[in-house]
Amino acid sequence: MDLGLEGRAALVTGASKGLGLASAIALAQDGARVAIVARTASTLADAHAAVTAASTGRTDVLAIAADVTAHGEAERVVTEAVEAFGGVDILVPNAGGPPPGGAWEVTDDALRAAFEANCLASIRLARAALPSMQARRWGRICCITSAWVKQPSPYLSLSNVARTGLWAWVKTAAADVAADGVTVNLVCPGLHDTDRIRALGGSGGARMGDPADFGKVVAFLCSEPAAFVSGAALQVDGGATLGLL
Repeated sequence: MDLGLEGRAALVTGASKGLGLASAIALAQDGARVAIVARTASTLADAHAAVTAASTGRTDVLAIAADVTAHGEAERVVTEAVEAFGGVDILVPNAGGPPPGGAWEVTDDALRAAFEANCLASIRLARAALPSMQARRWGRICCITSAWVKQPSPYLSLSNVARTGLWAWVKTAAADVAADGVTVNLVCPGLHDTDRIRALGGSGGARMGDPADFGKVVAFLCSEPAAFVSGAALQVDGGATLGLL
C-alpha cells in the first residue's frame, strides 16, 4: 500500500534506539525525509547510519542532538527541521519512560520530571510544529506513549500519570486542528523487545513485539490513508490490555 509519505518531512524524538528508532526507520523506508533527535551523540550517530541505510539513498536524514525537556529545545529542534526540509509534515514525539515506582512512593520532583519528559515535551513539540502543518494544510502528530494509558501499571505510576495527561491533551487538541488537515493520535505500545523493557526486568515470559513492526504502525498513522484517524489511542500490545475502551 502506498502510504503517501514520499518526500514528506518527519521529525522523530527519542530516536536513537528502541521504538523511536524503529519509527524513524519505517518512515524513511516509505520515502519520508526524517530528522531524528536524541540526547547522546554516539547513539545518535549510530541511529543516523541506520535510518540512512533504511532510506536506501532515496531521502534526507538529519540528526539533531538535543534534550527536548530543556527550556527552548523543543522549539529549536523544530526550527532546525523546518530550515533543513522547508517544513515539518509529521511529528512523532517520543521519550524514554520514567523510573518504576508505586503510587505512594513517588516524590514531587519525580512527578515533575516525568511530566516534563512524557507530557509537556510532546505538547511543546506539537505547538512548535503545528504552524508548518497548518500552512501546508496537512500534518500528522503521532505521540508514542504506553499501553498503560488504558490499563495503569501498579509499578509504573510516574508513567501512568504523565502519559495519561498527554492522552487527555490529545483528545482535546485533535478536534481543534481537524479542519486544517492535521491529525493528532497516540500509539500505545505494550511489551516490545527494547532496552527499556529489558531494564525493567524483561517480559516475564510474555510474548514481546518486534520494534520494526511497531514502527510500521506509526508510519501508517502518519500516512495519507490515515487522514480520518484522529484523537485515537491505538494499542499495539498483542492483546495484553483487557479493558474495553
